[in-house]
Amino acid sequence: MQHRIGRFVLTGIAIFLTLSADVVNAAEKIRLAQNLAPISGLVIIAKQKNLFEKYGLDVTVSNFTSGRQALETVLGGGADIATTAEAPITAAALARQKIALLARMEYSDDKTLLSKNAGINTAADLKGKRIGYTVGTGSEIYTWSLLKKAGLSKSDVTLVNLRPQDMVAALASNSIDAYNTWEPHISNGKKALGDKVKELDTKGVYAETFNLVVTEEYLAKNEKTVTAFLKAVLEAEHFLTANREESVSIIAGVTGMKKEELAEIWNDYFFELVLDERVLTTLKNHADWRLETGNAPGGATLPDFHKIIFAAPLKAVAPERVKIPGL
Repeated sequence: MQHRIGRFVLTGIAIFLTLSADVVNAAEKIRLAQNLAPISGLVIIAKQKNLFEKYGLDVTVSNFTSGRQALETVLGGGADIATTAEAPITAAALARQKIALLARMEYSDDKTLLSKNAGINTAADLKGKRIGYTVGTGSEIYTWSLLKKAGLSKSDVTLVNLRPQDMVAALASNSIDAYNTWEPHISNGKKALGDKVKELDTKGVYAETFNLVVTEEYLAKNEKTVTAFLKAVLEAEHFLTANREESVSIIAGVTGMKKEELAEIWNDYFFELVLDERVLTTLKNHADWRLETGNAPGGATLPDFHKIIFAAPLKAVAPERVKIPGL
């Protein structure tokens, strides 16, 4: 009898230790550097719906106003995972920094908001105007693409480097005639300035991707953690797709937008956790732009982006989401 009791006690201890180990794993910490905007919608949903916890992660979020700041924080050791567009990624790749792109989670068009008094009706009318943009982000290549399509160059306009959140004030004070950026800063401008502004029709000029990026070193040491992170983000995508109204409410609340204002532009965002040709094409086009315009380190050449895209974690989660040949 005593032997049986002893075995029960030992078994109970073993179960307790196993459960304790699971709890330790569940408390594994990740620092997420996030651009606080709807483009980070999937990770916002994952955080707010406690999906990271479901997959054994304790995610601490630091918010930034651009993906460039988020990636710089990761590269500086201040965070583990960044949400960022292709512009900071190509800058890092051309500088030969050891980064690992895990997946794209969103894409959307950049846009132009302008003063109605500026006399701008087409992209060609931007000649001689003062244009706000954000250096080192998708806003910069969008500006270049827009000017190029209109037959203009940087010398034909005055470019003013601004943070996205400062653009509305600059337009209101007549410091600039127009600004180029991503949502929600266009809709914020419309709300603040009303009938004093209008949006230029630039649909299809440049679609910015938004991605999840870590360092190669972090991935090498934490591949299971990264895989768990992607599982949570994929579940967030499924939730967002099935629950539009609640997703709009959640993301609006976190980003400081009104629900109805986000709902108006919701269809501008395309959320999907994937590695596809859009990722590769956008990176190549952006790198070409950097090399062509001198926005790259001396001696830099076009990177092989297959070497900075690390598909193994996404393959472990959803192999059908890896659509780039050779990965």
